[in-house]
Amino acid sequence: MHDSAGVCVVLLNWNGWRDTVECLESVLRSDYPNFRVVVCDNASSDGSLERIKAWADGTLAAGAATPAFDRLRGTALARPLRYIELDRAAAERDRAETGADADSETAALTLIATGANLGFAGGNNVGLRHALADPRNEYFWLLNNDTVIEADALRRLVEHLRADPGAGICGSTLRHYYAPQRVQALGGSSYRALRCRAMPVGADQPAAAAIDGAAVERQLAYVNGASMMLSRSFLRDVGLMAEDYFLYYEEFDWARRAAGRYRLAYAPLSVVYHKEGGSIGTAGRGKISAVALYYLQRNRIKFMRRFYAARLPLLYLNMLLEMARALLRRDFFEIKWSLIAMLGLPPSGLNHQKRAP
Repeated sequence: MHDSAGVCVVLLNWNGWRDTVECLESVLRSDYPNFRVVVCDNASSDGSLERIKAWADGTLAAGAATPAFDRLRGTALARPLRYIELDRAAAERDRAETGADADSETAALTLIATGANLGFAGGNNVGLRHALADPRNEYFWLLNNDTVIEADALRRLVEHLRADPGAGICGSTLRHYYAPQRVQALGGSSYRALRCRAMPVGADQPAAAAIDGAAVERQLAYVNGASMMLSRSFLRDVGLMAEDYFLYYEEFDWARRAAGRYRLAYAPLSVVYHKEGGSIGTAGRGKISAVALYYLQRNRIKFMRRFYAARLPLLYLNMLLEMARALLRRDFFEIKWSLIAMLGLPPSGLNHQKRAP
């Protein structure tokens, strides 16, 4: 691609260095010629940054979680890989204050220690503030660390946004990492107003099925945060993600704040494989974790109160019906955390450091 726009890829890591390294292995083999990668670490306790540095230095090997994705590492990746390390204060400092040294100009990878578990929005926002200070970056790709990508996924996103200047956020075709023949979501989710619930567009349809990209875009209420590319103008006009959600609903909030100013876009040929839940974990019982369930329900209420306050009674009715169905299943775990969120009680016993992003 001639006159390629600069792109900054932002990955957020929390105790997930294996996923992050596998993701980096695929991202750094992208066929797009002009990009840099920023990894923000939310105060991991598993030595993530040291492991990622060892991988970059060439002293730690990387492998795919499943052999199906060995093909994404078919070309050689030269190492040692040049990288720089920053703390949050240095990362968010204006470039005009510090200047850009030779390392920062040539490094393909920047590692930022955020200093705390800032949640999904908070951690990614540190990376976005750092990337926005670099005038070379025109687009910003927020990519979950528990993903791997096809070599042309980044290029397809850039091509789509450049062809549609009215769009501010662009999503990818998300496929299940452990079942890549099935779709996880086409770009993002639609919103069922009567149920007060978002539903992934195209969920579990065959990946080989034909896709009408324009029809998908008409359904989108928001772009899935596992893969969303943003333009500089969008970030300038709409701002960064709201950090008071901590986990979930940040993308929907972003889309609502941008409504009427920027459209949501979808690049069907940008293919990303997502492990889903790799960054937050499960409860070890085939169900959603307490952390995830609590924030899903709490932020469902927070979002509705912020943007659709008149619909709050409908939301509460839906939540009561869902808890009634959970009672029939004898799923007291779901009832407990839904009630805590619904009643606005403090989540005592919920370990925010256990498996948050």
